[in-house]
Amino acid sequence: MQSGSGHIGPFTTGITLTYRNVFTNIGNAYNPITGVFTAPLKGAYMFRVSVYGYGRGGTQASASIYKNGEHVVAAYDAQAQDQLNASNGVVLILEVGDVVYVRLGSGMRIHDNGSNHNTFSGFLLFPLR
Repeated sequence: MQSGSGHIGPFTTGITLTYRNVFTNIGNAYNPITGVFTAPLKGAYMFRVSVYGYGRGGTQASASIYKNGEHVVAAYDAQAQDQLNASNGVVLILEVGDVVYVRLGSGMRIHDNGSNHNTFSGFLLFPLR
């Protein structure tokens, strides 16, 4: 998500989110243009996603972590109040070249600003042989 303030979505189909404000990217395994993390080593990795939505009247905020095209976990919140927050995480065993990314679901909307409410993070816990 680019800097500034505003809504992302809803879209008629799911989209891969791109997080351009990258705090740390040791080894450049995360591509901020495509939004895809590519495993440089075989190992156990921890990934987390957080989403924030703002609006009234049945607003839904949701984003899901995918591994190699397969849905793994989702962060989801829906309510009639002004603000929605959700997060989720997972430990995945990745092979070299496996990809992990976050998708905004069809019909979902998130809101971001300079506070970086919507985040995606991942790190290697330990390598495997």
